[in-house]
Amino acid sequence: MSNLAHKLQQQPQRQVQKQPVPQPKKIRFSQLTPGEKFLGLLFALFITVLCVNMVSNFATTYQVNKEIQQLETEIAQQERKNQDFENQVSELSRYERIMAKAKELGLKLDENNVKVVEEQ
Repeated sequence: MSNLAHKLQQQPQRQVQKQPVPQPKKIRFSQLTPGEKFLGLLFALFITVLCVNMVSNFATTYQVNKEIQQLETEIAQQERKNQDFENQVSELSRYERIMAKAKELGLKLDENNVKVVEEQ
């Protein structure tokens, strides 16, 4: 036990506060030469221009696709209108309707005076 008491007495004596020694400031020089810095700046500028160009191309492509979709929609609408007009023409050119309209206007069907017109 005397050994333990001896160790406890020696511990406070060993703990001496050390004051930090000020270290001189190190002057750090750049490891890149001005030529390497210029090349790095040129490369960064090239990458930036390339990215801007890509975004611009994507925007242009999007705009063209949008216009194509609008034109396709207009074409589909016009085709529907044309189909409706064709249906109207076929409905209005029915034989029964033409005969009714002719009788309404006072025309008579003369079997002897009928001429056949052939389509070319």
